[in-house]
Amino acid sequence: MVEQKKLTKGKAALLLVLSALAAIASATELHGWQVYLGFAIVGVVLLVGFLIWNRKS
Repeated sequence: MVEQKKLTKGKAALLLVLSALAAIASATELHGWQVYLGFAIVGVVLLVGFLIWNRKS
């Protein structure tokens, strides 16, 4: 069985703040379909970063 680590409140708050900042930046700087591409890129980067961070700790 693989042990699943818990997401701490600090990590959850940091991910929430980073995603909110990225969404604001995408919405203000990009236009049209590029907004959705920006959201997708930010989501993938946050997911990969979280998975790497969670694996190390």
